[in-house]
Amino acid sequence: MIVRRSAAALAASAVLCVGAAPAALADTAPPASPSAPPVIPSGLYGKTDPTYDGVWRQSFALLAQHTVGVEPARQAVDWLVGQSCANGGYASFRADPAAACDDKTMYDTNAAAASVQALKALGGQDATVRKTVDWLKSVQNEDGGWAYVPGSPSEANSTALVISALAVAGEKPAEVKSKAGKSAYDGLLPFQLGCTAEPAADRGSFAYQPVDGKLLANADATAAATLAGLGRGAAVPPSASDTPAAPLACPANAADPAAAAQGAAGYLAEALKKDGHLTAVTPGADQPAADTGNTVDAVIALAAAGHKQAAAGALEWLKANAVPWAKGSPAGLGTLILAAHATGANPRSFGGADLVAELNATGPAPQGADTSATEVENEKGKKTGSGGQNVWWIIGAGAAAGVGIGILLSGRKKKNQL
Repeated sequence: MIVRRSAAALAASAVLCVGAAPAALADTAPPASPSAPPVIPSGLYGKTDPTYDGVWRQSFALLAQHTVGVEPARQAVDWLVGQSCANGGYASFRADPAAACDDKTMYDTNAAAASVQALKALGGQDATVRKTVDWLKSVQNEDGGWAYVPGSPSEANSTALVISALAVAGEKPAEVKSKAGKSAYDGLLPFQLGCTAEPAADRGSFAYQPVDGKLLANADATAAATLAGLGRGAAVPPSASDTPAAPLACPANAADPAAAAQGAAGYLAEALKKDGHLTAVTPGADQPAADTGNTVDAVIALAAAGHKQAAAGALEWLKANAVPWAKGSPAGLGTLILAAHATGANPRSFGGADLVAELNATGPAPQGADTSATEVENEKGKKTGSGGQNVWWIIGAGAAAGVGIGILLSGRKKKNQL
């Protein structure tokens, strides 16, 4: 659930249609357009160009606010509802919501799925949620899965995101079937690396899409699939219980979403042990770098699977490293708040920052809330301000030879970064 948007999203349909693997993850920002500064609608969170992530970042901002008891601004909710097309579908962003969607609209299943989670949590938007759920069902591929751009080949990230949205909306994903009779889980589970995968350490993980017929472990797909297999969304309530994470149970039951989710969680737990965070290869770099966004997603996934201790080390790493990454980013701050909430940490005092105040300050003032970012004590007792700079994520398309973690054209995640 990771937000990665750039002009490359315009090429997503063509790329996915040829089954290309996602390119390596980048932690940098695309330059602003030299022609004109972005126009930011008054109800939208974030100050960067919303063309490729407006609905996504708004959804995670509102979902995070609601999860920690903040009542979002009415204009912010209205903006998200107004982005919906008459048929229930969503584009990544519509500069003129009054203009009708047509056959030239680039629909975005990830944006639609994120909006369902946010609007269902907020309540009072049943009609919009119902229309969007029906639209998502209408663009299900014959294999049971979904693509970022409807009509393109299915991939694990978009399929998992839609499944989570369906579950949050009260649907039973196993009963949501394509015209060919394939369920949503039929579309997701074939992306899991099973008991014969090599290297053995990758067993239980999920791939984004096959590369030359081979499944390559992808952390973003794995975190998203964990939530989907458990029938959960990104807003995970903290649990008092804790169980050890375990490798994929073999022989694996290829038709059991919950078992697949636990196997995926086991892979994430093991992947986090080495450094306390996940890594990714940035295009042009010789060495992998810390992948903050997917680490946030992994923490949420592990918490949802009931493995708090397995997520503990990564949570501490996030406290020490993720605040600068998230500053100014509604999606980054939102997912970091959700990770803190899921693990029982305090998002108002996280790594020396008040994440909630920082998120509130990126858009219209919540109802009855103080939007100013506050100073809080860090672990060493020193006061630290919570202001900061904007953070961008970009997506690219192309082959990722030998790389198991990549940028996703699904926009996840969009998962949780800008």
